[in-house]
This record gives sequence, structure tokens and C-alpha cells, in this order.
Amino acid sequence: MTLSAADRAAAFRKTRAAHLTEVSEDYVELIGDLIAEQGEARLTDVAERLGVSQATASKVITRLRRDGLVENKRYRSIFLTDRGRKLADASRERHRIVFEFLRALGLDDAVAHADSEGIEHHVSEVTLVKLQELTQRLRRPDGQ
Repeated sequence: MTLSAADRAAAFRKTRAAHLTEVSEDYVELIGDLIAEQGEARLTDVAERLGVSQATASKVITRLRRDGLVENKRYRSIFLTDRGRKLADASRERHRIVFEFLRALGLDDAVAHADSEGIEHHVSEVTLVKLQELTQRLRRPDGQ
């Protein structure tokens, strides 16, 4: 299958756009998870869970605050705004759909989790729907 130059350019633009949003999605999803698990999200916990320095996490949190996704005060916990909660919920759902599909293919939890972390940011809504449909078929005893 040969793509036209315009289609190829559109695909590259989509990938670049996904790269721009994936850090934000990962951060707000994690912040939401930390709040649910611990009642708060602290910068040190965010940095530790993402495997980045506190300085790096702080820079991203500053950007998320500027973008209206989080609220925080110096030396205090980080909270999601309504917009941040919506993004976190959507990201978590995308992750779940891809993870469940990979598990239905027979991959173990560790591999499915690691792979779904990257895939979730790069698939369209149409593809997510198809992944859900195929997951349901794969899990049926008759495979139909």
C-alpha cells in the first residue's frame, strides 16, 4: 500500500501531536492514581513513579498548571482541575482498552502494561473501538 504525500504528512503530524500530549496524559493519569491511592499527589511521588528527577517533574507540573490541568501550591500536594480529571480519565480508559486487548492476545501483565503505555497515546478513537470489539471476540469461548 502506497500512501500519498499528503496522507503520509498527515500521519506524521498525528504522531507528532501524540508525542506532544503523551507526557501530559501520563502525568495527569498518575496524579489521579496517586490521589485515589494515597489521598494526595506529591511531587516526590510523581517523580519517583515516573523515574524522573524532581526538577524534571516540577517543570512538567509547572506546564500542566499553565495549561489548566493541575493546581498546586509551593510545597503542597498537586490536584487535578476538572479538565485534568477528564484528561486523566480518558487516558486511563485508553490504557485499559489497549492493555485488555494485549492480554486477550495472550501477553502477560508486565508486557501488556509496558506496551500499552506507548500504544495508548498513538491510536485513534476508531482503532480503540475496534480493539474493544476484537478483545470481546477473543475472550468468547467460541472465538466468534
